[in-house]
Amino acid sequence: MEEDFEVSESNAYFDFKGFIVKIFSYWYLFVISILIGMGIAYFINVRKQPIYQIESLITIKDDQNPFFTSNTSLTFNWGGVSDKVNTTVTTLKTRTHNEKVVNRLRLYLQYYEDGKYQKEDAYGKVPFVVMEDSLEAQLIGKELTIRFIDETSFELSLTFDDEDPGNLSYYNYTTKETENLYSKKEDYKETFKVSEYVNSPYFKGQVFRNSIPMSLDKPYYIRFTNYYSTVKKFQDINVSPENKGSSILNLSLNGNNKEKLVDYLNTTVQVLSEDMLNRKNLFATKTIRFIDSSLTEKSKELKSVEEELNQFKISNDIIDLTEESSQIRERLTNLDLEKNSIQRQIDYYNGLEQYLRNRQNYSDVPAPSVAGIDEPSISQAVGKIVALSEQRSKYSYSLKTDAPIFNDIDRQIDATKSVLLENIGSTENILLEQLGNIRRNEAELEKQIRALPKEQQDLLKIERRYTISEETYSLFLIKRNEAGLIKAANVSDVQIIDKAMDTGGGKIGPNTQLNYVMALLIGSFVPLVFVFLLVFLDNKINNPKDINKLSPIPLLGVVGKSKSPSNLAVFSKPRSAIAESFRGLRTSMQFIFKQQHIQGNKTILITSSVSGEGKTFTAINMASVFSMSGKKTLLIGLDLRKPKIFEDFDITNDIGVVNYLIGQNSAEEIIQKTNYENLDVIVSGPVPPNPSELLMGDKMDILIASLKENYDCVIMDTPPIGLVSDALNLGKYADASIYLLRQNYTKKAMLSVINDKYEKGEVKNISFILNYFQHKAKYGYGYDYGYGYGYGYGRYGNGYLQTEKKSSFRKRVKRKLKKIFKL
Repeated sequence: MEEDFEVSESNAYFDFKGFIVKIFSYWYLFVISILIGMGIAYFINVRKQPIYQIESLITIKDDQNPFFTSNTSLTFNWGGVSDKVNTTVTTLKTRTHNEKVVNRLRLYLQYYEDGKYQKEDAYGKVPFVVMEDSLEAQLIGKELTIRFIDETSFELSLTFDDEDPGNLSYYNYTTKETENLYSKKEDYKETFKVSEYVNSPYFKGQVFRNSIPMSLDKPYYIRFTNYYSTVKKFQDINVSPENKGSSILNLSLNGNNKEKLVDYLNTTVQVLSEDMLNRKNLFATKTIRFIDSSLTEKSKELKSVEEELNQFKISNDIIDLTEESSQIRERLTNLDLEKNSIQRQIDYYNGLEQYLRNRQNYSDVPAPSVAGIDEPSISQAVGKIVALSEQRSKYSYSLKTDAPIFNDIDRQIDATKSVLLENIGSTENILLEQLGNIRRNEAELEKQIRALPKEQQDLLKIERRYTISEETYSLFLIKRNEAGLIKAANVSDVQIIDKAMDTGGGKIGPNTQLNYVMALLIGSFVPLVFVFLLVFLDNKINNPKDINKLSPIPLLGVVGKSKSPSNLAVFSKPRSAIAESFRGLRTSMQFIFKQQHIQGNKTILITSSVSGEGKTFTAINMASVFSMSGKKTLLIGLDLRKPKIFEDFDITNDIGVVNYLIGQNSAEEIIQKTNYENLDVIVSGPVPPNPSELLMGDKMDILIASLKENYDCVIMDTPPIGLVSDALNLGKYADASIYLLRQNYTKKAMLSVINDKYEKGEVKNISFILNYFQHKAKYGYGYDYGYGYGYGYGRYGNGYLQTEKKSSFRKRVKRKLKKIFKL
């Protein structure tokens, strides 16, 4: 058996079968834990507010203006539908966009009413509307109570808690500034009229009635919240394309109040549509602004020249030019108009070039058509740069400055700008060459003018200036009308397919089933962990199987729990299971003696690891069963430090082993008779100062030798081997040694001491007895032991005979399950 014995250094192992059996033993813990978990889940579920999901469906189109022509260049493509969809998805989640929606709906002001278990969001359900004074800061984070007294008056109140800080926070939603003011934390209550201005320490504004029916004396609550926290909450809006690459977007939002969700989704689409239309009109708007400023200057110039022309005609009494002068004027006017057109283009190119080289924001670039430029490459490049600039500006509100998207946009702008600058340079050269030809033609006509009369020359110059101003003014006026027409005809690229609406459904939470499942899992897991830790951390011997795994020393037998009030269990109830177990041990001991060829009188030493394991109880009852079998038996108490035997036999401890060892009394004088036949007792006597030295003396050898001559069986009750070495010293007198272990008391680590001494040969002929054993122990092992024992060991030389009667693990579990279901 020794060669098959394996044990770790810590003498610890995890008994998986014991763990499974114990799970069934503690089935009631699982039931209680699951019931508690279910109760908690129910308590949480009934108090959770319902969660709804409202959806809206929109599409992003690429509608081109029906009045757009290649000559106007006042609209541009943002990069196709796919780019618009990506921009829209990002825009709907940006802080800037959601700030506009929150401001429009004033969602930083929250309304509440009392629910069954807690206050509930009452947006759209209260019979009034609160309008705060936008110039004043409002108290945030505290609930103000509004209670209507009648149709025209209400009571405004505020209650403070002891935990409230002394300083209260106020926030101005216009300036976005926060200020902290000290408060005495005194409860506030005041009555106001509906629609009148409320000038209270905690709210400034007005309260208006709406069409919702009112419940008098019912409390309603309002609370101003942190502005940016409110905005951030709505940035969680879910925006996703219906299909991959689709221009149809599904907008969904979750919350406790369906009316608020509906209003928010519809308003966010409305704000998005307005912003996209404004961006679409960007060129037209900026061009109109530029043309309007130019028209103002040209109007003044035209008026001034017209007054000068009229005054000249009156002063010189000239009605009109001669036919020759008119022809020259017409030719010069055409050249002037052509020269001015070219010059406007050159000036535009010069300004555009300087603008591109010196500016980082390109959103203020006017349309090329303002200068009469209709070259597609120039118009498309300028439009692309403006679009990319607007896109970059939009991303800056929601992304960090080091985001990769900014580098990508900057690369696109730089590439487009580089090509545009090259086109500007080549176009300017062509325009300068055309301008030189016009000036040469003008010089030839001016020679002909100098041949005309002086009055005709002056009148020709004035009319020439007037015609140029008039033509330029008309040109700008045409461009202004064109830009206005394009802007008026533009429509947003956002089209609503399915407007957000409360259709009666939309409830998605709370997930009460999940809570119950979690309660079931946790309710099962907690006792499972408890049982696991109980088994894993249990360092005590619980059953015979533990002994077999932890030690090579054989198990002689087991002794059940005694219900006798004294240690004389065998004498008090000779037919009890305890008495039968000791008879079984007696038989096993005789079997051992026979196999060891021990003849004549025998000595048995009984020890244990520590006190409290039943060593004295076992010694008394082992002596009892030997005496009852007709053997002349002596029980000797050698635990000199804690004498106990005398109490059970109603004898004194005045004279005992100590008296003999110190020479006060003889061996015959220390032997005391008991009330039981064939059983004598030697008590330990007075407690000596040197018990170990006394037991190691020569007189102990003489005492044991004389006792063996007079008694068939000598049983020695010795001190615990784990505390003192007395038992080891007495082992030389023993023909057999019994080491007591107590179920659920003796620690597994204690076996390492006796194992070490056994392996070194310091103790021989030793066997274990498991005391205080219960069939239905807390580990639930159901070993069949007959009369309370069933592990019988005989020792033949170095061999061991082990007989174990136990049912299979499967049968034990089956019996346990049957018992549980019967309960």
